[in-house]
Amino acid sequence: MTISTDTVRTRAVAILTIAIAGVALTGCSLLGNIPNGGSGDNGAPETTDGAEGTDTGVFDVQVGDCLNDGDINGEVSEVKVIDCASEHDSEAYESIQIADGDYPGDTALQDQAETECTTAFTSFIDMDYQTSSLDISFFFPTEETWAQGDREILCFVADPSGKTTGTLEGAAL
Repeated sequence: MTISTDTVRTRAVAILTIAIAGVALTGCSLLGNIPNGGSGDNGAPETTDGAEGTDTGVFDVQVGDCLNDGDINGEVSEVKVIDCASEHDSEAYESIQIADGDYPGDTALQDQAETECTTAFTSFIDMDYQTSSLDISFFFPTEETWAQGDREILCFVADPSGKTTGTLEGAAL
C-alpha cells in the first residue's frame, strides 16, 4: 500500500490529494487538504519516543489519533501516530461511513468528504470553518479499496501556522 501526491487547485482552495493504493490491506483512501477555511490518551498506539510518534498503517488511524504527517510527499504506507499531548501536525476528528453501492468516483467522494468534514468541523472546533484559521484534510476510498469494502471518510484538522499540543476540540480558532 502506498500514498502518492498530486496537487489540484480550485478557486480559493488548494486540495492536496494523496492516493493510496492497497494490495494486502482492506481499505485505501485519498487525503484531501483544504487549507485556510477562512480568516493524552486518544486511542493512539503507545510510542517509544513521544516526540516522533509510532509508524502506523494508514488504515489503522482512528478518530482521536494525532499525526506527525508534516508534508506527506511521495509514496508512504504508514503515518506517524503520536500522543496528542505531544506536539503534532494534525488530529483525526470525524469518521464518516459511506453508503454501499457502486463506486461514486474520486470527485464525488472528495466533494462528499469536503462537505461532511466541514460540517463536522463546526461541531468539533466550536466555530464555523469559513471563519476559522484551521485547515481540514481527509482520507477517502479509492476505486480499488472500494471494491475491497472500504467505505470510510476520515477527517483531520491542523493549524497551518505550525504544530499543536493537545486536542483542538472546542478550540474555536
